[in-house]
Amino acid sequence: MSERHRVSSGVSQLDKILGGLFIGDNVVWHDDSGSLASVFCLNFMQSSQFLNRPLIYVSFDRSPKNLLEKLGPLAEDQNLTILDCFTCGKGASSPIFLKFYESQDSKKPCRIIKVEEPRKVDQVMESLYDVHGKMKGDVRLVFESITGMAELWGGEEYILNFYSHSCPRLYELNTIAYWIMEKRAHSPRLRAQISQIAQVVIDLYIKRGTTYLTVLKAEHRDPENLHKPHLYWYKDLHVRFDEEKRITGSIDLGLRLKELRTKRGLSQTELAKLVGVTPSTISQIESNLIYPSLPALLKMAEVLSVEVSAFFQEKTEIKGRIIFPSSEAVEVRLPDLPEESIVAKLLTSVDFDSRAQPYIIEIPANRTLSSHFFIHKGEEIGYMLTGKVQVKLQKAAYTLRTGDVIYLTTEMPTMWKNPGSNAARLLWIKIK
Repeated sequence: MSERHRVSSGVSQLDKILGGLFIGDNVVWHDDSGSLASVFCLNFMQSSQFLNRPLIYVSFDRSPKNLLEKLGPLAEDQNLTILDCFTCGKGASSPIFLKFYESQDSKKPCRIIKVEEPRKVDQVMESLYDVHGKMKGDVRLVFESITGMAELWGGEEYILNFYSHSCPRLYELNTIAYWIMEKRAHSPRLRAQISQIAQVVIDLYIKRGTTYLTVLKAEHRDPENLHKPHLYWYKDLHVRFDEEKRITGSIDLGLRLKELRTKRGLSQTELAKLVGVTPSTISQIESNLIYPSLPALLKMAEVLSVEVSAFFQEKTEIKGRIIFPSSEAVEVRLPDLPEESIVAKLLTSVDFDSRAQPYIIEIPANRTLSSHFFIHKGEEIGYMLTGKVQVKLQKAAYTLRTGDVIYLTTEMPTMWKNPGSNAARLLWIKIK
């Protein structure tokens, strides 16, 4: 693939932790209980359906009737295809399961395809790629249970064979695939072999009654979030992470530092270099394991263009902040884009927190950006101040000229290009 196109997982905080999903990713979920990955899969499906993308759901453990009940409104989608490997697999072609195909439930808007011999690995692969071959654009896939495959096929070598052939192929076919495996049902050797091939590996587990998510592997991303446990909880399709909570009554300096650093677009390593400390020091401060020295605290405030007091308050109060002098505007880094290809300036102070964040975006002459400015699930509005740019949303291309406005909801442009001989400037507003 010549470009790495980034999309949302459907869970905004996961996008921040992970750095978003890229077309081509095979995402393996190590599930401690067998049920933790479900909410992330459903959000992924919801996001895909919102963008009108084709999606294949491969089911080994659930009958079509049971799966439709689990998916609920998500099953009411013409772009969804369910590959039923259960009915003639674990369902043993029982009349009670075959009867589904004569019922009204089988007439859902989604397609349901019964695999006749799912015990044969080649049959499953043939059915999968036959369905995929009829689809256009970047296809999304959910393999509900690697564990279910193992139980049906009778050995881990079959799983590894299927996965080692499918993963590279799906990568080349510009898909995003979720693979769910029950952690305790497989040998460490198989888990290690699958993780080695995957682009992304995420561990979900329960510790003392609390659910945690840890990113074990994420190719082409900033490694600073790897192997860090993130406490989360969920209700229905809503997933919340502990770091999203606003702490009251006490100051979380580490969290505040991370918020300000991220807003400036700096990695822990970059901030450490500018402050004159080690990356480990920044990591330990953000984890609240150590407290910074006064000189380091003053230097961090200088580098981040904030007052020292910004580290000890949740946010700058909106009251009294009507005017923001130009002197408070500060250049920010956009980590996924080369520095020479774009200039971004935040127009309000870094420590000011509001629903709308205004930026000036400048794209130099004759420059092409292979991804969007931000990873952002919310709304965005851009106003073309000067020049002309071309923007690509999936396969559609548009041209913005001076005075034009672009409005995005969950769409994420896959290309920006300034074809002119002068810099192009946009007023860009992110809305939470």
